[in-house]
This record gives sequence, structure tokens and C-alpha cells, in this order.
Amino acid sequence: MQPRPDEPIFTVSELNREARELLEGALPALWVEGEISNFIHHGSGHMYFDLKDEGAQVRCAMFRGANRRLQFRPENGLQVLLQGRVTLYEPRGSYQLVAEAMEPAGEGLLRRRLEALKTKLQGEGLFAAEHKQTLPSLPRQIGVITSPTGAAVRDILKVLRRRFPAIPVIIYPTQVQGERAAGEISAALATAARRAECDVLICGRGGGSLEDLWSFNEEQVVRAIFASPIPVISAVGHETDITLADLVADMRAPTPSAAAELVVPDAQGWQQQFAATERRSGSAMNRQLRMLAQAAAQLTGRLRRRSPRFILRQNAQRLDELGSRARRASATRLDAEGARLLQLGTRLLNASPSRQCQAGRQQLREQQLRLSAAIQARLNAARARLSTGAAGLQIASPLATLERGYALVTDGKTGAALRDAAELQTGQEVQARLAHGGFRATITRVLKEKP
Repeated sequence: MQPRPDEPIFTVSELNREARELLEGALPALWVEGEISNFIHHGSGHMYFDLKDEGAQVRCAMFRGANRRLQFRPENGLQVLLQGRVTLYEPRGSYQLVAEAMEPAGEGLLRRRLEALKTKLQGEGLFAAEHKQTLPSLPRQIGVITSPTGAAVRDILKVLRRRFPAIPVIIYPTQVQGERAAGEISAALATAARRAECDVLICGRGGGSLEDLWSFNEEQVVRAIFASPIPVISAVGHETDITLADLVADMRAPTPSAAAELVVPDAQGWQQQFAATERRSGSAMNRQLRMLAQAAAQLTGRLRRRSPRFILRQNAQRLDELGSRARRASATRLDAEGARLLQLGTRLLNASPSRQCQAGRQQLREQQLRLSAAIQARLNAARARLSTGAAGLQIASPLATLERGYALVTDGKTGAALRDAAELQTGQEVQARLAHGGFRATITRVLKEKP
């Protein structure tokens, strides 16, 4: 059979080039999942391997520029999710997949689920800033939702004891990893809301992989945090780990220790505020004293201007003047002037400088007594406020309670506080903390509370 004159005749190179162009034009970039086999990391930096499943395999290449961005090390037997484009290697006439991106299959699926759920919840407004609640400046009681045996709870309690040990803490124990974790975290949030015994909640765990932290990306946990009437601080993983719980929480802390730093003020800072208040009170008192001293000085000046000596000199001069006028008067008016002189003498006696001096001294004594009483009252009030604040801090201290003979009893395994004898079992190990030291004990008999 011979080709027709109008039929084109291809060389092998031309045929492979046409096939490559057809493949690349028909199949755009796509995602493929499979298992790596026959993996080779060439000295040039390029990677060559087969991607297979139970029924087929395809040859793959990942060039140096693309594989530098990998966050893991490919190896035989690893299930991966690969994004690439289909092409044909012309020199051998074999079709292959040129990879542009690759990630472990499980984590890749999780990330796509995460992005889809994030888009859905964001569209519903769960991450909007207007839904964020304000944290209390000084909570009366703090709730912690985490594993009771993990490092996160130890870090949180350590920071809280250092910054403000007087604030009590309630642990809501939950699993933070595994199939049951999401349900337990949601139930703990509901329990905290129902009891309403805390002003703020810390919800979180230590760092880990995306799969380890997945409980905090579950939709039921995100919705439980959004529905919580108590402000929630999310403290999941390390600073670089971002979960949906971080986005919906009222505040995100990069680590559990940072959450404890955010939730309470520094007790030393409060003491400094008290000292500053005391200084301001002293300054205000000094200003008041200066004002009273200035008023006293003004009264003293007015009293000096009304001095009996000054008035006596003026009256004496007036008397001399009247005497001169009397002597110059004619003899016929002597009796009249004498009567007038007697009248003036009587008026002078009524306006006696000694009487005015006595009245001035009395007024000065009254002002001094009022000034002393005002100063003493302000000092007493300041001492009373300082004494009340110090007594309040002493009463709130849990160490004061232990000093009175009480003990803090916790479960020997979980560390949970024990409040009811019904929670105890024979043979159970418990730990008691006293004002000085503590001890461990084994329960030999449980005494039930009498009805």
C-alpha cells in the first residue's frame, strides 16, 4: 500500500512533536494522586519517578526549580498529591507528567477541606470583627479548655501563678487530638457557658502538624466558640500555626503561654499603680495644705491691717486734733465742746482696740482648728483606703487559706482538684498540698457525707 500524493509524511521527530502539542493543548494543568515508586534524585537537581495506583502508572519529572519549594522529602512508597501538566518526552516518544507542585496526599486533602470550610464560615460572618467580645481587664475566674496532662496547661498555669496568683483557675479537661477531641472541646465550651463561673476562657493546645491540630479546624468547634457568651482566647500551637479556631475566637494568642500573659495583668504592675495612687493622694493633700496656708496668710494680712495699734494711732491723732480745736474754740463754746468730747470718749470706749483684738484672736483660733481637723480627716481616709486594699489582697490569696490549716487535695494521676468524697475510690492515689510542703496518700476508706 502506497501513500497518496496529497498525504503528508511525518518524520519520527515531527510525529512526536505533534503528539506533544496535542497532549499539552488538550490537557491543562491538573492534580493527580498516587504512590511514588522508582524515585531518583539526579545529581542535576531534577527528580524522576513513577506515580502509580492499583491499576496503572505514569512517568513523572520534577525539575530543580520546582522541587526546591517542597516542604517534605519525596521517597518510594509515599502517597502524594501532585499538580502538573501532561507532555511527551520527544527523544523517547514516551508521555510523562511534569510536576509543578507536590505535597503529601493526606495533608493536601486536609488543606483543601480547610480552605473550603474557611470560605463557607467567612461568608456567614463568623470571623467578622464586630462579633468579637472584649476581654475583662481583671477576671474573677479563668477557665482553661485543654488536655489536663499536656504541656500547654502547665505553661498556662505557670504564667498565671507568676503574674497574678490570686485569680482562681478552672480546668475543663478535654482531648485535643483524635476523633473524640472536637466533640469534647465543643462540650467543654457549652459546659463553661452553662455554669457561667468564669469571665474568660483559654482554649488551645501545643504545636503539631496540620493533622494534630485538626480538631481546632472542625466546624462544630468553630461554631461552639462563636456561640460562647464568655470571651474566648484561642491558643493553638505555635506562632506560625493558624487554625479556624484562631480566626473565630475573640482574641488569638500565638502560644498557650502568651494567652496566659494576655488574660491577666501583672500583679507587680498593680502594686505600682497602688503606689502611684498613694503618691497622687499625697500630692493632692499637699496642694490642699498649701491652699489652706495661703488662705491663713491672707487672713493674717487682713488682721494686721485691722491691728489695734494701728487703730489706736489713728484715734490718738484724731483726739489730738479735737483737743487743738477745743482749745482754739471760744470760751463761750467750751461747755458744748466739753460735752462733745465726753460723747467721743464714750464712743472710743465702745470701739476699744482690746475688744477688737480679742475678737481677731478668737477668729484665728477657729481657723487653725478647722485646718487641723481637715488635714487629720484626709490622712485618716487615705490610711483606711490603703489598709482596706492590703486586707483585700491578703484575703484573696490562696496561701492565706492554706496557712489556716486547709489543704488542697488533687487526683494523683490527673491533678484535678477534689471537692466531693463521692469522687474517691478505695486504693486511689491522691496528693495534698499544705501551707508548707505536701504529701501523697492512698485512699483506704471513703467517708460519705451524712444526709
